[in-house]
Amino acid sequence: MSAYQFVTLDVFTDRPFGGNQLAVFPDARGLSDAEMQALAAEFNLSETTFVLPPEDPANTARVRIFHRTAEMPFAGHPTVGTAFVLADRAQNDLLRFEEIAGLIEVRLDRDGAGTVVGATIAAPQPLTVGAELPVALAAACAGIAPDGIVTANHLPTIASDGGNPRLLLEVTEPALAAAAPDLAAFRRALAARPSFGGKLSLYLYRRGEATLHARMFSPLTGTWEDAATGSAATPLAGFLLHLSGDANGAWDIVQGVEMGRPSLLRTAAWRTADGGIRASVGGGCVLMMRGEVILPDETAR
Repeated sequence: MSAYQFVTLDVFTDRPFGGNQLAVFPDARGLSDAEMQALAAEFNLSETTFVLPPEDPANTARVRIFHRTAEMPFAGHPTVGTAFVLADRAQNDLLRFEEIAGLIEVRLDRDGAGTVVGATIAAPQPLTVGAELPVALAAACAGIAPDGIVTANHLPTIASDGGNPRLLLEVTEPALAAAAPDLAAFRRALAARPSFGGKLSLYLYRRGEATLHARMFSPLTGTWEDAATGSAATPLAGFLLHLSGDANGAWDIVQGVEMGRPSLLRTAAWRTADGGIRASVGGGCVLMMRGEVILPDETAR
């Protein structure tokens, strides 16, 4: 039998039972791909990460991210949370993670006493803006009336910066509160847009006085609703900068309130010398549990 240590934590929060839950295996050597996927399904969280030695010794680690049904090229709260767990491996408060989407640099965040309280990451790729979805179909996916979508600034639009593409919808305050994903509509949307590659998640947001308020639905991957989604927050920040024409910008995003897991994601976006748009997201982390998983040795599996 082999034992694999894990920790769980809440990410994008400064208190227990808020933010987005994450399980991290700090040393996943010996686990097969199938076992990593099975463990992610067993934990039944939006993501679980598995840390392996880096392919390039100049980097901190290779980090593999799995949700309940598949591996992900990049995700925000798993990368932030894994950095928090591996803080003792940082050099000058910087960690470098090899992920499928590319090399991710993570900067640790400290409080006034010097204690590590979270981390900030830059999305691995520049913003890309993709196809639009008709308002009626996007509204059906979100379980809201079409007039709940605000179209003055943009139509429902796909955007990505290295993670899974997100459909960004600006909505009214009542629509954000009432939204609930409709599986049949999600499937119709994928049938209508083969270019989506069989993947669709919705990031609904509304503009507040000082912050953005958001909800994320990805029911086809088993995540009915997500409490905090860094890999949706960064394309939203980049997309808002794209719309504004400004050189840079910053937005605080509140998410997870409707789930009883309030989260705060601090985002920034900026234009690069080559004309692209890059974005970052950061937030706090709280360690919750430690434990171990016992699996049969490979010869007995």
